[in-house]
Amino acid sequence: MLVEQIAVFLENKSGRLAEITAVLADNNINIRALSVADTADFGILRLIVDNVEKAKSVLKENGFTVGKTTVIAVEVEDKTGGLARVLQIIHAANINVEYMYAFVNKTGENAVLIFRFEKMDEAIAALKEKGVTILSREQICAL
Repeated sequence: MLVEQIAVFLENKSGRLAEITAVLADNNINIRALSVADTADFGILRLIVDNVEKAKSVLKENGFTVGKTTVIAVEVEDKTGGLARVLQIIHAANINVEYMYAFVNKTGENAVLIFRFEKMDEAIAALKEKGVTILSREQICAL
């Protein structure tokens, strides 16, 4: 149930994000979800892509510093309270959210929340126990 995500460290300067997306596009790698966090000096681009190993390889070949981590993809109804329900479950299990980002799928019926938790296995167990749908990378790429 864990989804691989790549994290790309980039200087906080004009054009770096465009370079990364061009490298991925030129290598036929589809971005399914992304998040950018920045500071004054650098940014972290987190990506879920359809071919993690190829993306990691071509980005490294082009001079980018790339890491790989695991996250959890949770599907919720795209309506008021969807995120709140998930976070209440996590809070009740005493699990910290390290970061998260979200996107709405093509149908507009559901949203997908991407989470990195302090205790990944415990988070999966708590969410499953409450009937929350956890998606695989293949399911995310099919959206």
